Amino acid sequence: MTGPARTEPLSTTSTLVLRILLTISFCHFLNDMIQSVIPAIYPILKTSFRLSFSQIGLITLTGQMTASVLQPVVGFYTDRRPQPFSLPVGMGFTLTGLLLLSTAASFHILLVAVALVGIGSAVLHPESSRVARVASGGQHGLAQSVFQVGGNAGGALGPLLAAFFILPRGQGSIAWFAIAALAAIGLLTTVGMWYRRTGSALHRSASRAPATHQAQPPRKVAQALVILLALIFSKYFYLASLTSYYTFYLINRFHVSVQNAQIHLFVFLGAVVAGTLIGGPVGDRIGRKAVIWSSILGVLPFTLLLPHVNLHWTGVLTVVIGLVLASAFSAILVYAQELIPGKVGTISGLFFGLAFGMGGIGAALLGRLADRTSIIHVYQVCAYLPAIGLLAGFLPSLERVRPGTRRSG
Repeated sequence: MTGPARTEPLSTTSTLVLRILLTISFCHFLNDMIQSVIPAIYPILKTSFRLSFSQIGLITLTGQMTASVLQPVVGFYTDRRPQPFSLPVGMGFTLTGLLLLSTAASFHILLVAVALVGIGSAVLHPESSRVARVASGGQHGLAQSVFQVGGNAGGALGPLLAAFFILPRGQGSIAWFAIAALAAIGLLTTVGMWYRRTGSALHRSASRAPATHQAQPPRKVAQALVILLALIFSKYFYLASLTSYYTFYLINRFHVSVQNAQIHLFVFLGAVVAGTLIGGPVGDRIGRKAVIWSSILGVLPFTLLLPHVNLHWTGVLTVVIGLVLASAFSAILVYAQELIPGKVGTISGLFFGLAFGMGGIGAALLGRLADRTSIIHVYQVCAYLPAIGLLAGFLPSLERVRPGTRRSG
């Protein structure tokens, strides 16, 4: 009776791997849906707690920085000592923060609640990214896209749920999202069981496999990492202007209702979902560098136009921006994993953490800029950020190692 169980680790069927990948993606969906509720209820919090734009930026900074600082630490530790059940434990922090957020009576309690949600994300992202790579069957770009599209879909749905469920009922209704967190804990427990039984063996097998790309000299690796970090800064600093302040921009400039603004935000985030799904498999086919180059620099004409058009074209341009810009991250992450093989958790934690950190810092700084100037001026300044995409031209091309070629170094 025990024989089949012992042979499962190295004979895992594609159906089982796909099931694990889709489960991880769905849990990412639930996690980011919960997370996206926080900026979506900023109009409620701003009114209830009489917050300034700077304080709203501080809320975002707290959650994003908590996640960004801890993610590389989690990834580095679990590269050395994999923890199959860290995922449900991390989601437990999210659940606690969510319940505290629904009952918070002061600004400082809001910060604590958001920090707990950030800790949950710090665990989920590098560990789920590792599971996605193990379950990829070698299609790393596609696997990362499937994993990330779950998060982006949840991030898109969150503002819509906030607009039609939380806004009419108030802060206390946030507690209902605990059901999603509990469901994620259950599903992530099954993923932990699979990883302990099967995934860890596949991970060790993949770690012993020959490198698929030619090793780069240390100087080029360092240069490439600096460029990738600059591109992450450009992408997420700009995205912070949309995810945190897009509703305020629409309300302030075009005098739309809060619910109407939330619908526009949902449409933008939906475009981000589509762009994320496209970026990974396209990178598998044409190369990561080409996707990185075109996605960051490619949005520059549209970001420059955005502050100068009417409501209709604002909606159209933000869809294009979301679609093109979102295709970058899967390509950046897999490129970095191939640049430094064998450090999946560390690289995932570093880049997810930096993405969160840049989003948080961007939200805080842009909130202060909005207080001192105007929310419209924020978009005029941020329009030039995608020009940093020119740096992608200096990334080394990662050449595949031919079968039988001895690994350099």
